[in-house]
Parts: sequence; C-alpha cells; structure tokens
Amino acid sequence: MAKFSMLIDPSRCTGCGACRIACQMQWQLPPDMAFNRLEYRERGSYPNVRQEIVPVQCQHCDNPPCLHVCPTRATYKRSDGIVLVDHKKCIGCKYCMVACPYGVRTMDKEKHVPEKCKFCADYVVKGEMPPCVGTCMNEVRVFGDVEDKNSRISSLMAKKSLYQLIPEKGTQPRIYYVKK
Repeated sequence: MAKFSMLIDPSRCTGCGACRIACQMQWQLPPDMAFNRLEYRERGSYPNVRQEIVPVQCQHCDNPPCLHVCPTRATYKRSDGIVLVDHKKCIGCKYCMVACPYGVRTMDKEKHVPEKCKFCADYVVKGEMPPCVGTCMNEVRVFGDVEDKNSRISSLMAKKSLYQLIPEKGTQPRIYYVKK
C-alpha cells in the first residue's frame, strides 16, 4: 500500500507563488482562498541573518487532530495517508479549523465547509503529480510514495537532514522539510 508524503526544500524556494496559483487553478478556488501558503521567516542571528521561505499546507498527519475533533467524522484518513473531508458529512462546525496547529484549513464560503489541501488525491492514484509540485521551477517539492524505496522521495529523504513542523504537537506530519 502506498504511503504518500511530500518533501519540501525551503532553501530552493524563491517565493514566486506558482505553487499556490497552480493549486487555485486546479481546484478553481477564488483568489482569496488557497490550500497552501508561503511563510517568510528570519533565520540566524545578527549579523548572519537570512530569510527563509517555507511553503505550508495540510500536513496529512498520521495523528491528525482535525480528525479526532470532528463530531460527524467528515474528516477521515485514507490508508495511503491522505487526510480528506467528506462534504456530505460536514456540518461546518469549524472544530477542525481550530484543532489544526498548522492553520491550514480555510472556509469555503459557497459550500460552507472547511477545506484544505487534498494532496490531489484523485490525481496521485493515477500516477500524476500534484500541480504545486509540477509547476515549481526550482523543484522545491518532491511528492511520492515513501513505501517505495526506489522512489525519488525515498532516495532524497535518505540523503537529507530533515525536520517536520511543530513536532511537539505529536501530529506526525507526512510533509518533511530539508534542513539548511
């Protein structure tokens, strides 16, 4: 069984926003709604300070707090590690939005349900890449099956020093970041 993950190398990101726009186009989102964002962070201490641009989206956690608080079980996790929302079950209570330590849920004003990155689930099962991965000119993101030891993501993860966002929350994210 596939276990999908994403590897993100912030040092390669120029902040162009192509990943966000590609995702918005893929899911026909309005300009004020996005499933991923770029966070600008300062690293280091004076005089050796640098700016780092960190792409952030749903982390598709192995232990997703959004799933645990959902009263209708609208938020669910597939066996391949992708966390999704069943709009038919969602009552729009926003508990998932509050529970997410990454702040990546956004309210769909037309459907009145919280939305998030879907890891382009319908496309990746057909072997296609999420648009945020394919559109990046600097190959900031690598997506794939970490259970496949011959995959590009597995190969890179074995060679790089990695970190995850907010590990102290115990969410066990499926998105890994390359340390500088």
